[in-house]
Amino acid sequence: MKLTIERGDLLDALSHVQNIVERRTTIPILSNVLLEAADGALTLTATDLDIEAVDSADAKVAKPGAVTAPAGTLFDVVRKLPSGAEVELSLNPESQRLLITAGRSQFELPTLPATDFQTMPPDEGAVSFSLPGKEFARLIDKTRFAISTEETRYYLNGIYLHAAKNEEGAAVLRTVATDGHRLALAEVKAPKGADKLTGVIVPRKTVGEARRLVDGLDDDVEIEVSDTKFILRAGRAVLTSKLIDGSFPDYARVIPKGNDKKLTVDNKSFEAAVDRVSTVSAERSRSVKLSLSGGRLTLAVNHAETGAGNEEIEAEYEADPMEIGFNAKYLLDIASQIEAPDVEFMFNDPASPALVLDPSDASARFVVMPLRV
Repeated sequence: MKLTIERGDLLDALSHVQNIVERRTTIPILSNVLLEAADGALTLTATDLDIEAVDSADAKVAKPGAVTAPAGTLFDVVRKLPSGAEVELSLNPESQRLLITAGRSQFELPTLPATDFQTMPPDEGAVSFSLPGKEFARLIDKTRFAISTEETRYYLNGIYLHAAKNEEGAAVLRTVATDGHRLALAEVKAPKGADKLTGVIVPRKTVGEARRLVDGLDDDVEIEVSDTKFILRAGRAVLTSKLIDGSFPDYARVIPKGNDKKLTVDNKSFEAAVDRVSTVSAERSRSVKLSLSGGRLTLAVNHAETGAGNEEIEAEYEADPMEIGFNAKYLLDIASQIEAPDVEFMFNDPASPALVLDPSDASARFVVMPLRV
């Protein structure tokens, strides 16, 4: 194998695949990236056996071939080469080392045979559709913060992607995530073909890598979903992942329907006040008490060991006075997703979950469970 490639093109392709690689693995070849040179392009593949990422870049291929090399080391070497450099990659047939040459810089990396590298076979019968990359990024951004990290409830360790009907009866493509304490929901108008999608759970790691691939992408992305796999195509990059084999809970049951006590508050002021007051909250619960009365919202923390703090901000609230507690981190996570100047909270009572709405985005909803304070 021998080829020449522009450093920036190689770095972009490597950056799209190298995060898949597990740094600590008992299977050495899983630490490597597969390099395949043929037909005027270099194709790179990385896998951890649950997720596979593939990307390619144009290259001047002098001798076709394939080999695997340590992903992390190769990425670091290319990243530190001068911008605009022409990089030559070649396999030394005697030492079986990958030679990397750029100007006066030269490196040799150990390799493993390409024949030992495992790739994921495609599935048949997949539902496929396409949508703008920015819309898919929004579906992820609005929900992924609520993904559970509790491994025992593995069916919550991802985003639930499915076709649904909105309140007006229109077909939508919806993402939902919950950890049992909060829930985030986002939706877009269902693209052609997406209405056939039954619910699947896309793993947390896959969600993160998919978001990286569509970052700043103006074009459409193509999505294929089968019974066992999720495939995302963004430009020349392809991400393939196994799905979480489990049943996502009936999330519609926990979205409040009768909350009639409405609080409207400036989102930036609310976010800043929560952040300041929670500085003295207990690290484990991070609880903040919200006191609602008339045109005021008071946020307070009172802890015997860590201290006390309170702050009052202006708000619109006309219902009966109420006190309710929440985890400060959950409030901050939701506030970071609100795009309108104001945020709306819909309450029922201090023991019931609150519904949080973005006045500028009716397609996103958030639910947060209260704490005893």
